[in-house]
Amino acid sequence: MKTRAAVLTEMGRPRPYTHSRPLTIEEVELDAPGPGEVLVRMRAAGLCHSDLSVINGDRPRPMPMIIGHEGAGEVAEVGAGVRDLRPGDHVVTAFVPCCGSCEPCTSGRPALCEPGFKANSTGTLLGGAQRMRRAGGIVNHHLGVSAFAEHAITVRQSLIKVDDSLPFDEAAVFGCAVMTGVGAVTNTVQPHRGSSIAVIGLGGVGLAALLGTRLTEASAVIACDLSEEKLALARSMGATHTINAGDPKALEQIRDLTRGGVHYAFEMAGSVKAMELAYAATRRGGTTVTAGLSNPKHLFSIPHVGIVAEERTIKGSYLGSCDPARDIPRYVELYRAGRLPIDRLLSEHIALDQLNEGFDRLSDGLTVRQIVTL
Repeated sequence: MKTRAAVLTEMGRPRPYTHSRPLTIEEVELDAPGPGEVLVRMRAAGLCHSDLSVINGDRPRPMPMIIGHEGAGEVAEVGAGVRDLRPGDHVVTAFVPCCGSCEPCTSGRPALCEPGFKANSTGTLLGGAQRMRRAGGIVNHHLGVSAFAEHAITVRQSLIKVDDSLPFDEAAVFGCAVMTGVGAVTNTVQPHRGSSIAVIGLGGVGLAALLGTRLTEASAVIACDLSEEKLALARSMGATHTINAGDPKALEQIRDLTRGGVHYAFEMAGSVKAMELAYAATRRGGTTVTAGLSNPKHLFSIPHVGIVAEERTIKGSYLGSCDPARDIPRYVELYRAGRLPIDRLLSEHIALDQLNEGFDRLSDGLTVRQIVTL
């Protein structure tokens, strides 16, 4: 079948994207779903820094590619062997397809699935298939999803069924922002009662992490960002304190508020400067968690002795250390119960042909979560 999609043919085009137009809306050809695969009619997809990092070249991927990984839609057709989904079912995408049989999967860490990582790195579906073409040849898949399209082919392992009463725009953010942000808090570290927490970087993932702190019994939650608008939003979403990260005294303020530093700091901006602030803001014996994806060439350095003498912990968090099949339904229920108001993350709704402008706004830090409605 033919469908409209946003195709990225070249990474690293200059800003503003409104002028350089790295994404072009084209008609592409999709194969019918093969065994274990599903054709999804995409209905909503969020703009995330992980997409931006492919556009700007920070995360090299094979070109051309249909990007987008945070999506929601409805099943249009299922391939052979898919028995637990049927046309009309509503689904959320998960950007790590979990094979279920590699060592990380069998040890309860499906976010680190080894075949899933290989497929995501090489632009294929889990198992190596490529199901998209345009004039000139194959088009690569982005993280097994390619959500910036009216239709997408995925494997069954990339989809989580959700209740059809959940609006598509809200459902989409569970696929990345909520899993990554909330999961970093509730899965990666699980802060202890009475702990102090700092969240550095208040994009969609950072604000989701802030919401995740509401599920803890933290005594203080400090939100840090360069944007006063986002800091105001963070205050309305439960932050006990907000600090502009550009203030030369930002670190001093965090240490003063917490008598020496926070127990847990979450770096969600994907920058070395943000990571440096997060680490410096963490107290002796504390834990610094990063879920930000910076350019692979950017290095973060610390005095080795501090890790030992201060018993520091640095942890990475990918996909919020989630098991999507377990955690997405759990987070949806918390949302319905009023304990995880993820609808506060939604900012603008845009059309498919407004993606370039949308990524300019995202790159400038002017928005939280823009949603493409399809």
